Amino acid sequence: MIIMYECVAGILHTIFFHRTLTLVRPKDVDCDLFEITYVQCGLAELEKEVDEKINQFIAWAEKHPNRKSQVCLSFFDEKNKHPGWFSSKTERVYWEQWFINLHVTSPKGQGKSRGSKAPANTKGQALEETSSRRDALSLLIQEVLFQIINYANEKKDHIPPISDRIFNHEILVPR
Repeated sequence: MIIMYECVAGILHTIFFHRTLTLVRPKDVDCDLFEITYVQCGLAELEKEVDEKINQFIAWAEKHPNRKSQVCLSFFDEKNKHPGWFSSKTERVYWEQWFINLHVTSPKGQGKSRGSKAPANTKGQALEETSSRRDALSLLIQEVLFQIINYANEKKDHIPPISDRIFNHEILVPR
């Protein structure tokens, strides 16, 4: 599940970094499993929130193996709906949503540890296949991170005026 954690963390933190228009202390993060570096905002509360949401997603994925899912990161403003003397209801006006589609799969043969009499090179082939999958996933993550950066740099007209804080946001994961 470390692979899943690094994938989702890289994606979420890249989005946050490119949508946080306040002063932050960027923090480079080198992935342990991939030759990828991404940037975090360097905000402890945000890092904790992202970490908690990823762990919730991992817990869900462990209970629902080999299923497709989605994580949604939304940015919004809160507007007073009907200001009154005794109550003030607010509504969320979403100005950007990122839908991260994920298909979490288990490695082939996981959970099938029978004492088979397979050729000695089977383990080598399995390691090579795992390495090949990891390389392919690394390239895919790099592509996704570049797409996020390109989109975030090109599409800015809908972003509300700069505030002195990180934008209101929510991260939704399956439950």
